[in-house]
Amino acid sequence: MRLRALLDTDALGLRLLGGEDELDRSVRGVMTTDLRDPSRYLAGGELVLTGLAWRRDASDTEPFVRILAAAGVAALAAGEAELGAVPDDLVEACARHRLPLFAVNESVAFATITEHVVRQVSGERAGDLAAVVDRHRRLMTSGPAGGGPDVVLDLLGTDLDLRAWVLSPAGRPIAGAGTAGPALPAAVCARLAGEQLAAARTGRRGPHRVSVDGMTYSLFPIRSSGRGAVNASRDVRETVLSDWLLAVEADAGDWPEERLDLLQGVTQLIAVERDRRDAARTVRRRLAQEVLELVQTGAAPAEIAARLRVAAPVLLPGLGAAPHWQVVVARVEWDGSDGADGAGIEGGPVAQSLLEEILVDPAAAGPDPSDRIAVAHTGDEAIALVPLPALPAEGDGAEPGLLADALLAAVREPLSAGLADDGRLTIGVSASVHSAEGLRGALEEARHARRVAAARPGRVCAAGHQELASHVLLLPFVPDDVRRAFTARLLDPLREYDRRHRAELIPTLEAFLDCDGSWTRCATRLHLHVNTLRYRVGRIEQLTGRDLSRLEDKLDFFLALRMS
Repeated sequence: MRLRALLDTDALGLRLLGGEDELDRSVRGVMTTDLRDPSRYLAGGELVLTGLAWRRDASDTEPFVRILAAAGVAALAAGEAELGAVPDDLVEACARHRLPLFAVNESVAFATITEHVVRQVSGERAGDLAAVVDRHRRLMTSGPAGGGPDVVLDLLGTDLDLRAWVLSPAGRPIAGAGTAGPALPAAVCARLAGEQLAAARTGRRGPHRVSVDGMTYSLFPIRSSGRGAVNASRDVRETVLSDWLLAVEADAGDWPEERLDLLQGVTQLIAVERDRRDAARTVRRRLAQEVLELVQTGAAPAEIAARLRVAAPVLLPGLGAAPHWQVVVARVEWDGSDGADGAGIEGGPVAQSLLEEILVDPAAAGPDPSDRIAVAHTGDEAIALVPLPALPAEGDGAEPGLLADALLAAVREPLSAGLADDGRLTIGVSASVHSAEGLRGALEEARHARRVAAARPGRVCAAGHQELASHVLLLPFVPDDVRRAFTARLLDPLREYDRRHRAELIPTLEAFLDCDGSWTRCATRLHLHVNTLRYRVGRIEQLTGRDLSRLEDKLDFFLALRMS
């Protein structure tokens, strides 16, 4: 707004004392101060309101006005409630520094002026931002991208003082970390993503308000614009794990409709960029699909190697040589997927988009890191072909390539919220291979590892090739009824005893086996006297009829605990 508009508003009680030639200056904010030096709180363009408490005598006036002029404030308004008429030395100093000066009638509160200016400035900023967003949308939909999500988030920050970030469903920052202020901590990103996924699963409409560490965030879903009206008729489980979200550091609960509409426009604009990126993934997905079909149909290694040579420059530009490869298999399943509750839900595309996100380094911000991942899907299964440009040297102790547990460390919390009580994500990771001949074995290895993960409790589980040389490889292939009967015979007597007596026999058994039967180490871990530990172990043996000094009985207990 212009200074001239303030004089035209009678309710503000302003009287111009000097600076008539400067009334076309823009007002970008308002500040009330009685500090002698308020410079650290000024950004320029403010209307400064003062009660003149900083002025002890005329010698204080010149330094105060000089500070305001140097900071680029729009004007000064001095109140007449405390000292009466505005001093002449202030009028003269403002004239020397070409700083417009108003007198505020004693009947008008500073709060009235502040409220009026803030309301006018905020409305004009919102209108200007809406126009910019609309222009940006037209640019992005009709031609090359207009700078991506970061440009829009910059506009939110500079024009509406809103800090905002775009996050993936797994909580990885896509935009805003470097331009909208400090990056959000990884734990906060994961919490916000999980809250958004949980809200979407329950059907609540956005924006969703979440408080984290004393700060309130409003979460707006970013849905692919390419789905159009079809999205409304699809099961939410088909899309919830692939939608981005806009996290705004503000409480949108009391926002006017105009501002909410503006933020919805921002999410639509970012969705255009999301669709553009998804379209760019088509080449990588096609490469993965072609290699997968060749591997599964038993094509000649030379033909597979030729396809890999085509894929390597696309996934790792400038590498110059074919890398090692790993295969990662993922499966998303919903309870009742073979019945009415999950009828028609295809898990493959959901698993595909999840793998494209999970395989990105969680510390990598922005959309580009996923451009080096090729993921195909078939049925309910997604298969990723992951290039490894550099492997550790032999004997250095480092594990080559991707590790199953590390893949899920940063994403387990948000994805579990999205899967809720009826979904499961299981992942298997193969060892690295350096030739086309090894890909078929790597694919089978990853599939076996995924079955091992599926035998574990939890909504999000993964297993790696290292575990395929262990007894746990056998567990997924034991029929469910056999496993239930086996664990019930061994563990139910202990659980029932713990329930009635709070004896903690199950935790004692787990610790005893984990300490390889060492009485001293186990007692130390449980903070028990060794005689108390011997009593508990004796009770376990009495209730089950087993002998924990025998290797066979130890192994039975170990397997029962793993399968329970």
